[in-house]
Amino acid sequence: MDDFSINNPEYVWLSIAALLALAELFVPGVFLIWVAAAAAVTGVLSLFIDMTFAGQLTVFGLSTIAAVLGGRRWYLTHNVKSESPLLNNRSAQLVGRTVTVVEAISSTSGRVKVADGEWKAKGPNMEKGTVARVAAVEGGVLRLEALEDTAILESKPIS
Repeated sequence: MDDFSINNPEYVWLSIAALLALAELFVPGVFLIWVAAAAAVTGVLSLFIDMTFAGQLTVFGLSTIAAVLGGRRWYLTHNVKSESPLLNNRSAQLVGRTVTVVEAISSTSGRVKVADGEWKAKGPNMEKGTVARVAAVEGGVLRLEALEDTAILESKPIS
């Protein structure tokens, strides 16, 4: 086996490329795929050009730099649109929802009920039991605004 890897480095590089591409599936982060591409380039070049081990490492290093920079540039210029941009941003999903005050609200403190949990909140003075709307989220604290019209309560469910 040792003789095989010395005499056929291209297969070693192509195997490394395949393993790195497979690892990208299990460790997502869109980085290993670029290193896998560099290993594949090194393997393909090794098929046609007889290189020393130092030459192979140099090609691999330069290919890795080029692939990572090229991939970064591609991701910066091709903005991927999401169907659910707020999917992993729980606090941003709360903006616009109506909530019930469970601890009196002042400009510095208070708590509201959101679904089956409670969140810290602040805003204009409100008594316990008041229904309000989430205007924004600032550092994990909900900023509330008073509801002027009760018809709004019918359009958005109270959480």
